[in-house]
Amino acid sequence: MRSKNNRLDAIKMIISSKEIGSQDELLQELNKEGFALTQATLSRDLKQLKVAKAASMNGNYVYVLPNNTMYKRISDPPGVHEMMRYDGFLSLEFSGNMAVIKTRPGYASSLAYDIDTHGLAEIMGTVAGDDTILLVIREGFSRSAVISSLRNVIPGVKIR
Repeated sequence: MRSKNNRLDAIKMIISSKEIGSQDELLQELNKEGFALTQATLSRDLKQLKVAKAASMNGNYVYVLPNNTMYKRISDPPGVHEMMRYDGFLSLEFSGNMAVIKTRPGYASSLAYDIDTHGLAEIMGTVAGDDTILLVIREGFSRSAVISSLRNVIPGVKIR
């Protein structure tokens, strides 16, 4: 059985790559990707992700991720399994005792949550948007120490 986090990631990827107008359509897409769940579970997942419906460019109402009412869908998206090989991380940059992590759209909040719950001594806290995380780094820790700790949460982390 797949984990809830994987299922939530799959939902985000499907919604961001396809125009999905109903829970039934979304359930079908999730089933294609190997996720078996009930409509009630999907409804709870959509609520947790704060998914809404908005009019698309063609006038149909489709699911959108938070802060993405006019979300741009890519024309030839990779498959969900291909996208799930990555944790959403794109880049990391430092400035003083702060760092900025760039993620794919919709990933920042869950990645920041993972960083916060790991209780990394080097990181005082995070602030997340849709695709950006601000890290506040405790004084006295080097960039290499921060990167080393982040590797416990983000295996592919690297400095830009």
